[in-house]
Amino acid sequence: MKVKDCMTNSVCNCTPETTIQDVAKKMCSNHIGCLPVCDNTNSIVGLITDRDIVLRSVACGKDSKTTPISEIMTTDVCCCNSNDEVNEAEKLMGTMQIKRIPVLDNNKVVGMITVGNLVNDSKVTSIEVSNTVENICHCGPNAKNNE
Repeated sequence: MKVKDCMTNSVCNCTPETTIQDVAKKMCSNHIGCLPVCDNTNSIVGLITDRDIVLRSVACGKDSKTTPISEIMTTDVCCCNSNDEVNEAEKLMGTMQIKRIPVLDNNKVVGMITVGNLVNDSKVTSIEVSNTVENICHCGPNAKNNE
């Protein structure tokens, strides 16, 4: 199965100039915890999560009304292509310990694949989802923290 068959197609995004407060409001109103940060051609330049906002903004005392998201976003973004196999996206999630991956075509954001997408897709087995989650959190039987 291809990523495009499992991903979320309608993706909200923001620009590097968007303020932290505006990003938080967009996340709240759309019930999401992550936004791709795109330039004016819809090419990805970063990724911002609700956790980034807490750890890199609130905890550091940044002014959310005036600070642009570019100051706290992740710039080395792990992405996949819409024609990649879902199992490759699962491996990427596990290896990089991430729950969400922007999906690109020609470096343009066309979707997002998340652990939630995997859980809700009937073609992805519960064993595959379980293995992915174990790899993300290193909580499986082979994890170092279980020794």
